[in-house]
Amino acid sequence: MAVLLSVTSIGLGPIQAKNIRIEKMQNILGSVGVEADVANAEKLFDQYIKEQVVLNSNGEPVKNEVSAFDIDLKKELDKARTGKADKQLFPLFVCNKEGRLYYIIPVRGKGLWGPIWGFIALEEDKNTIYGASFGHKTETPGLGAEIETPLFQDRFIGKKILDESGNYVSVKVIKGSSSSDNLHGVDALSGATVTSDGVSEMLQRTLANYIAYLKKADKNISGH
Repeated sequence: MAVLLSVTSIGLGPIQAKNIRIEKMQNILGSVGVEADVANAEKLFDQYIKEQVVLNSNGEPVKNEVSAFDIDLKKELDKARTGKADKQLFPLFVCNKEGRLYYIIPVRGKGLWGPIWGFIALEEDKNTIYGASFGHKTETPGLGAEIETPLFQDRFIGKKILDESGNYVSVKVIKGSSSSDNLHGVDALSGATVTSDGVSEMLQRTLANYIAYLKKADKNISGH
C-alpha cells in the first residue's frame, strides 16, 4: 500500500504543480479585475501580463535564471531574517489592460492561524491601488477568511501607498470605521483583529521592497 501511495503521489505531482500555477495566474489576474478559470487562465495571463520583472534588494531590475513567476516570495522574504537581505529577489508583473499599465506586486504575511498572501495592483501613477486579491491557508471561516471576498478586497481600491509628499506609508487595515477620505486606511474585518493586523503588516513590510523601483521608474511620482 505504501508503494502504491508513493507512486500515486509521484504521478500526481505534475498535475498538482500545474494546478498551483493556474491558481497563481488566476490570483494575479484577479488583482486587475480579470476573471479567469482553469480553462482560460494561461491564455488570459499571456494576453494581459506583458512583462515580468525581477528586482534585487535595491529595487533594480536584474537578469535571473528563475522567472519572476517562479520566484518563491516566502523564501526571499525569509532571507531578511537570516542576514541575507542583500540577496533578496522580488517579482513584479506589468499588466496592459485596455491600453493602461498596471503594476502587480505579490505580498505575503501571517494571519491568525497560518500564512496569508495576495497581489496588489497599482495604477500607472505607481501609487493608487487599482485592485487587490488576497488568499489564506487556515483563517477562520466567516472571520479572517473573509480576506478572500470582494467585500473586503474592494475596500482597497483607490487607496494610496504614498502620502502627498511622496513618502511611503502603505495602507493600514483599521479597526472600527475608517473615514472614506482616509486614503491610507480601510475598515478591518469584524471579529478578525489578528488577521486584519496581519494584512496591515504584510502590506507595510512587503510593498516597502518595491518603492525604490517604483520611484526610479517614474521620477514624477507623487501622492496625487
